[in-house]
Amino acid sequence: MLKNDLLLRAANGQSVERVPVWLMRQAGRVLPEYRATRAKAANFIEFVKNPELAAEVTVQPVDILGVDAAIVFSDILVIPEAMGLPYQMIEAKGPWFEKTIKSAADIDALNIADANDLNYVMQALQKSKTALNNEVPLIGFCGAPWTILAYMVEGSGSKTFSKAKQFLYTQPDLAHRLLEKITLSSIQYLKGQIESGANLIQLFDSWAGVLSESHFYEFSLRYMEQICDAISPLVPVTIFAKDAHYALENISHTSCNTIGLDWTINPAKARALTGTKTLQGNADPCLLYANAETIVRETTAMLNAFGKDRYICNLGHGLYPDLPKENVKLFVETVKNFRYA
Repeated sequence: MLKNDLLLRAANGQSVERVPVWLMRQAGRVLPEYRATRAKAANFIEFVKNPELAAEVTVQPVDILGVDAAIVFSDILVIPEAMGLPYQMIEAKGPWFEKTIKSAADIDALNIADANDLNYVMQALQKSKTALNNEVPLIGFCGAPWTILAYMVEGSGSKTFSKAKQFLYTQPDLAHRLLEKITLSSIQYLKGQIESGANLIQLFDSWAGVLSESHFYEFSLRYMEQICDAISPLVPVTIFAKDAHYALENISHTSCNTIGLDWTINPAKARALTGTKTLQGNADPCLLYANAETIVRETTAMLNAFGKDRYICNLGHGLYPDLPKENVKLFVETVKNFRYA
């Protein structure tokens, strides 16, 4: 039914006329239209919980930037809140949890969340789906269990997440209990997203890069694999584990369809390590500060490096708020206009 199904065909390894393109954080402050909609809510959490406003900014990048997919506007930390651990979003500082997870009793007190606990996200998906009118696919998402645990234990953002990593080293059994609860909550949440219209799911392991390799496999990848096994029979799944270059081959052995890449991995090396998986990425967001000639040149080189098949063009992480809108649009247009020889 989709008028433009390039993203889904690429994720499923099927042939495409051209490479699809979308951008992480495409619904964000880089767009003046987003800022105008955001001003209608008193704070970020109120904004996320307003299905009408969330749907409005979900659809904006499709209309304004011409991307080949929409991604529902939400936040990865809605899961801990639904489990019973509320958070605040402090302006210019980021998320903050008044209460953190320290003990078995804290974990026992948490719920296993389901889609009904996050009904506002389901409504945002449904309203976005209606507004998109089958133009492009709608992406759903959640944070990877390790990344969610990191915030629940640390209590805020961090460069090192040393408290969360201390928890893994000193209380590994409790860490696994918490990760299992997060995983079960995430599976139910994602199934609800799919029922509400999501055509593809992305798992964001934003803090994979602070873990050692052995800890990544023990405390992160095994739980993402559990989610993939539950969700990939329903819709394609993308794993994006930032800075986990060493794990690409292991990630390729999961049931995910697509592997997201940050900007520090060579495309040819990534291809060699990931077999027949579709790859997504991996332009440096800072490329979009450059002049038009540089953006076109570097984007074209990246497209040639990955090739047309089994590839979704994206950045290696999210758009930065102060990137020039016209440069973002140029990046998208360069991808859409490019044709392989």
